[in-house]
Amino acid sequence: MNCMCVGLLAGIEPHVTIYHIDHPQILEDEYGGWLSPRMIDDFTAFADVCFREFGDRVSHWTTINEPNIMCLGSYDSGQFPPRQCSPPGGTFNCAAGNSSIEPYIAMHNILLAHASVVAIYREKYQAKQKGLIGINVYAFWCTPLTNSSADVAATQRATDFYTGWVVNPLVFGDYPKIMKKNAGSRIPSFTKRQSELLKGSFDFIGLNHYFVAYIKDNSRNSSKSGPGDFKSDMNVKLSVTNEEMPPGPFLPSFIPYNPSSMQNLLEYFRDYYGNPPIYIHENGFGTPYNETLNDISRIHYVNGYIESMLDAIRSGSNTRGYFLWSFLDVFELLSGYVKRYGLVHVNFEDKDLKREPKLSAQWYSNFLKKNAKLNTQNLDIQLSHSH
Repeated sequence: MNCMCVGLLAGIEPHVTIYHIDHPQILEDEYGGWLSPRMIDDFTAFADVCFREFGDRVSHWTTINEPNIMCLGSYDSGQFPPRQCSPPGGTFNCAAGNSSIEPYIAMHNILLAHASVVAIYREKYQAKQKGLIGINVYAFWCTPLTNSSADVAATQRATDFYTGWVVNPLVFGDYPKIMKKNAGSRIPSFTKRQSELLKGSFDFIGLNHYFVAYIKDNSRNSSKSGPGDFKSDMNVKLSVTNEEMPPGPFLPSFIPYNPSSMQNLLEYFRDYYGNPPIYIHENGFGTPYNETLNDISRIHYVNGYIESMLDAIRSGSNTRGYFLWSFLDVFELLSGYVKRYGLVHVNFEDKDLKREPKLSAQWYSNFLKKNAKLNTQNLDIQLSHSH
């Protein structure tokens, strides 16, 4: 939080995320972390300290980042700590876990912890500190791979599983009906009191959005034997292009340019979830490790998605702000240092980690000063001169 003070002096308003896949190992050893309801009280106590110590300087709090991706990565595929998984999940070798039930249990406890934290904030701090509190969701824009009725139905199913898993309980007080039907007793139920606590437990929703997910129905090919898991419950095939992807862990090697997905996603939240306040917490363009400073493709991407967001706002979306991922090249959750998302290049092979602004940094700076226009011809000239 020390850097926050520097930011405040520079006129930067902090948006603070309390949790992102990182809790003390002792909580994992003692009771299994998010697989135990005991985590709810411990996380609430931790958040209470954050509000007490820093709430006078923080106006926007996000309780948890990407719980949908975290639950799948941590308890289904085994990509993320604590690396729990089992067949039919388990893309990675795991020493322990149960992919059939643990993603659902973890999400249940995460949602209840979020609601508990929001209740504490509203009861003890919000009136005095005048801040806002919400949660973050990783949000694809799901679209059918074909116009078949099966793919159209599968697309809504995928949206319910990926996005509705988090957002439906916060807006409607319960999981999507299709999730409860397909997962059956493996997905926990909310009590009436828990449902009431969850419903409306946010002042905004944060969205991390990068690309379209093309959805193909997989109901006919799914195996009915075995206990089932999130993927077999959802029964879809997902691709980031309009062609089927090969099997294996979801790790896109590039981000296709399809900015209309931003407007579509925001209008879905407008229409289906009652138009809640939205912040785009992450949106950005990943490039190979050996990219040049002349990252024209990133400029096109960012310009297109911001323009799409603006179109959604013009059509009534209650979108309040946008954060670009990211300022610097950093360690990426899925790809380490192999992919670069920063506006500023970092030389990871230099002991001083030398930084150089990319062309996108200059463009974005001008954009924020309201001087930027996307002019491909001018960019090409700058590129040729730089050589």
